[in-house]
Order: sequence, then C-alpha cells, then structure tokens
Amino acid sequence: MAKLVVLYKNPADKAAFDAHYESTHVPLAKKIPGLQKYEISTGPVKLLGGESPYYLVAVLHFASSEALMQGLGTPEGKAAAGDLGNFAQAGAELLVMDSKEV
Repeated sequence: MAKLVVLYKNPADKAAFDAHYESTHVPLAKKIPGLQKYEISTGPVKLLGGESPYYLVAVLHFASSEALMQGLGTPEGKAAAGDLGNFAQAGAELLVMDSKEV
C-alpha cells in the first residue's frame, strides 16, 4: 500500500477553501487512475504540543508507489495537482510513503 498525504496549511478564507475543495478539487482527485481510497480530516487538525499550522489533511491510498506515481503522471493527476494553486494559497506539503499494517 502506498499513500499520498497532503497537509494543507491554514487558509486566510476557510469558507472559500472548503467550497473549492469540496466542489472542484475532490471530484478532480477522485478521477486519478489507481486511487483506491480517499480520506480527509474532519474538524480541527491539532498538534499534541500546541497550535497546528494545518487546516486539513488528505490521505490518498494506492496499491503501490508505482501505481501512485503513475496516477499522478496522468492527465487526471496533473489536473488535480494543477488545481492546488486555485484554493491552497497558504501552501500544502505532500508526503509519499509506503505503508503496511503491523
């Protein structure tokens, strides 16, 4: 299993972020070939030690790192990546990782 974890930083206009994310970005991302599961955080993203710089966390699941990278390289993956500038002006950190249950 491979995951793309997206850490979206706190936007200046949360309502505009939410509206674009839900109506435009999620439908784009769900078209990425190989995507098996798409999760997002609900409620505030908290750090155990204090205030968090993050507003929303998204976790996209793929069968393998190869499937993830192939999916991101498709027109659908590029469209989703290209959309980030339309709503995530505060920035986002993208992490790619393999995972296993233990």
